[in-house]
Amino acid sequence: MSYTMQGGELVLNMRITVASKGSNDYVSCDAVGLVADISDVSKKDACGTLSSPYVKRISIKNNTDAEWCGVIHIERVFDKNSSLFYMPGFMYGSNRGEAPIDVDAKFPRIRKDMHMPASPWWMVRSDRLSHPVVFAYDSGKMYGITAQPYYTNGDNFIQYGGFTCSAEDGSIGYTIGYENAPWFFLQSHNVYDRTVIDKNGYTLSPGESVEADIVLYEYPAEDEREIYTALETIYNMYHEAPRKASDGHTTIADISKAVSRDSWIEADKAYSGFVFEQEDGSFTYNKLPSISWTNGMAVALPMLLSSYRVNDETMYNQAVTFIDNLVGNSLNKLSGLPYDSCHDGVWSNRGWWYERLWSPGHSSYLVGQALYYICKAYEYEKRFNNISRDDWMQFVADIIPRIEKTKNTDDEYPYILSAKTGAGIEYDSFAGAWCMAATAYYSVLNHDLTYLDGLKKSEKHYYDEYIKCVSVYGAPLDTDKAVDSEGVLAYIRALRFIHTLTNDDIYLDHMRDALCYEFTFKFCYNSPVKVPPLSKMGWSSCGGSITSVANPHIHPMSSTVTDEMLYYATKREDEYVKSRLNDTLLWGCQTYNTYDKEYDYGLKGWMSERFCHSEGLLTEKYPDGSPASTWFALMPWACGCILESLAGECYEYIIDNKII
Repeated sequence: MSYTMQGGELVLNMRITVASKGSNDYVSCDAVGLVADISDVSKKDACGTLSSPYVKRISIKNNTDAEWCGVIHIERVFDKNSSLFYMPGFMYGSNRGEAPIDVDAKFPRIRKDMHMPASPWWMVRSDRLSHPVVFAYDSGKMYGITAQPYYTNGDNFIQYGGFTCSAEDGSIGYTIGYENAPWFFLQSHNVYDRTVIDKNGYTLSPGESVEADIVLYEYPAEDEREIYTALETIYNMYHEAPRKASDGHTTIADISKAVSRDSWIEADKAYSGFVFEQEDGSFTYNKLPSISWTNGMAVALPMLLSSYRVNDETMYNQAVTFIDNLVGNSLNKLSGLPYDSCHDGVWSNRGWWYERLWSPGHSSYLVGQALYYICKAYEYEKRFNNISRDDWMQFVADIIPRIEKTKNTDDEYPYILSAKTGAGIEYDSFAGAWCMAATAYYSVLNHDLTYLDGLKKSEKHYYDEYIKCVSVYGAPLDTDKAVDSEGVLAYIRALRFIHTLTNDDIYLDHMRDALCYEFTFKFCYNSPVKVPPLSKMGWSSCGGSITSVANPHIHPMSSTVTDEMLYYATKREDEYVKSRLNDTLLWGCQTYNTYDKEYDYGLKGWMSERFCHSEGLLTEKYPDGSPASTWFALMPWACGCILESLAGECYEYIIDNKII
């Protein structure tokens, strides 16, 4: 069955319009001499479900005697009521369009009225999304459209596709060629107006056609969580494994030795946040001290684990020295909480993120994560060295009761805590889930059920208000509570230990949903990066996770929950989660210099936090001014993410199953 469209009218609830080079005005195909043909190539029993979708073959032919270049927009129109849109890694519902938008960090939002950064409609290049698909949830139904993310001719790349959504029209769409509209977000502080179509168009010679199979979904759904199931289908459709670069043990050795050798500052008893290599081979440092998150325990704990695996005493002593210094000197006696940062021996809460906060004080993200990692260091010291670091555990034990008293009536931990009293002074964020993770871990290590009822209540709150709604926000301190992939990592860790305490399967159910939320940010295929150094080395995006809707790059933080993924996959024998785990492990082993300057900077073992899979965050420059798709710096916290993913419980899994 085939339908020929001469105009932009609806056929089978589909609409095709085109915009030509030099313009942004979408018109009917016949207005520019193109002919669109829609053929039904669905299976006989197609009904729009995930297992039996509709498939329409779209053919666009240039019927003129002149070359045409532009963007072809294919839309699926539906009866709109109150639509929530899901473009994985880019749009979650409305990206908190209901929240205040005149904040420092700008990111795409959906609102009825257009006011930057909010718009009722969006168009975006396909590689900005972790999966080539857009879904809409409306009135108990899920609508979806997926198609190839880019076009090639043999081994030659031709053009990217794109995806669209419109709350105004009630549509989701796919484009051949692409636009970033109504704005292009290079980063949250560099936003550019839409430009007329130029190099982002698809070119058709006279008489030439382009063809795309459009897969369409339309089926009943209980709630937004259906996106988790839907993306499992999309994953299986497009999955490409990451390249194999280095093996797990070699990766641990290469990265950890570089961090130990090049970033440790003995005078500070700490690691530097950035290390830069100068032309003469010397190093300069941007210390960015903190107790966790982008430094501190996020480095020390993985380095401790690595020291066991590579038997490096210097590395071990550095990690222990940092932890001892934190435990012995960081406590704010007024609040009973550890300070977040230390500059030249002076402890305070004035980390690099301080001026971006609305309220001064202790960050629950940093405090909770530091306590969690101290618990992990305590456990591994007992396991590998049979040493009981009682002072470490006492430090945690003294702080946990104070944190537990700060929860609000929703059983949510604070975002910011007072430096004077330790009281919660700002909430409405997922950052405090790190406090829940720390308390749960502490409870398991000490066989202490004192806090279990409170943990259950907090877990239920975070699940009902965030995970169930497919919108987790308020973890990173520099994104003005944008939807992100970081906060859920704390929740996943907490669930593991709450399940250990209770053996209740509901926590495994919630753990899978939380993992699947994180997977919405994790690439399922290898996008064709066009900017060096990533473009020239076969770097893989699959297995890496986009940071947030405000910071559009891949960073390695999501690699830190591989042990939790293994825990879940083992308990449930879940092949999907296990496949995602393998992707994550493989991805991490190809993120660093396996030899000097492999990534056009630094020494063997160096890696940064930034991997620009798309046009987003291309702010680093080569000496000639051309853009670079990474940061030219050693960043120990990023290294720590890969080390933690490989050197913990997954170490034996990797070897036993020959994953890498």
